[in-house]
Amino acid sequence: MKKLKYLAIVLTLVEVILVAALVYDVLGARESASAYSYSPVYNVARADNGDSPSYGPSPQATYSLDGSCLAERWGVSKIEAPQAWQITKGDQSIIVAVLDTGIDKDNQDLADRVVAEVNFSDSPTSDDLYGHGTHMAGTIAAIAPECRLMNVKVADDMGKCEPSVVARGIIWAVDHGAKVINLSLAMKASPDLEEAVNYAWSRGAIIIAAAGNKGTSEPSYPAYYNNCLAVAGTNENNSLALLSSYGDWVDVAAPGFNIYSELPQNQYGYKTGTSAAAAHVSGVAALVFSVAGDTNGDGVVNDEVRWAIENSCTSIAGDGMGQGLVNAFQAVTKTVSSPSF
Repeated sequence: MKKLKYLAIVLTLVEVILVAALVYDVLGARESASAYSYSPVYNVARADNGDSPSYGPSPQATYSLDGSCLAERWGVSKIEAPQAWQITKGDQSIIVAVLDTGIDKDNQDLADRVVAEVNFSDSPTSDDLYGHGTHMAGTIAAIAPECRLMNVKVADDMGKCEPSVVARGIIWAVDHGAKVINLSLAMKASPDLEEAVNYAWSRGAIIIAAAGNKGTSEPSYPAYYNNCLAVAGTNENNSLALLSSYGDWVDVAAPGFNIYSELPQNQYGYKTGTSAAAAHVSGVAALVFSVAGDTNGDGVVNDEVRWAIENSCTSIAGDGMGQGLVNAFQAVTKTVSSPSF
């Protein structure tokens, strides 16, 4: 009887260990971007997507049409960016502001693309010591290779920040010429943050925001604000990515699972989460901006850009993913061919 009792205890301990390992794996798959708001963003501990960075040697130029790296960036192909490049690869006049943990200054693919930078965090440097911002910038640059980047560091070197800091970053980016603002972050609602979002829209910029990684339909900010384009994440099968938030407040979806991109120190790796999904849409927005015109005469083109992105999506199965999967080729084609909306 004692042997049976001991065996039962051992089996129970093994079961506990296995369950704990499973929980750890699931949490590790989410976008641990605690970043962004001194209370954990996405309800996890860090801001690096928790997607096991998987560092590797630097491959050749990531944006070349025939580069070997394109095969690794399944999301770029999925949204038909290579087809869109037949029409436009972007324009140097279009600046995409990356509000994040910074962009690695020495990255061989990104350094010469950054035209302005500012540090609103309590870090002593605007450089990316965490890896999240560089990863987002890499995806944006891979989709819109002729556009330029703005490094607006709003998260510290542990990936955390406050809504008021993000609000300051938005205003600074707009006042310094950013047309697309990538917010791969999520936090609690804030009057300052909403005011900054509305200011950016009124000045002709478009804000792309991650829907968050709670895995529920609970609204996430700033994505929930009307003047943000809220982005859910998808996997290679066009299904909702692991732990991606969803809901009727989400506008579009984009690749957000096992996304390959740049990391600090000229490394590369994979991240999963709606941060990466937002970066894909920011790249598409930059392409559309390069061919968009003020068709309704209101003095700005961000409304035309948003309309083109939302009305050119590929339909996908599943609820809570807005208009569907963004399609870069269809978006730029619709922009060029549509006299008005």
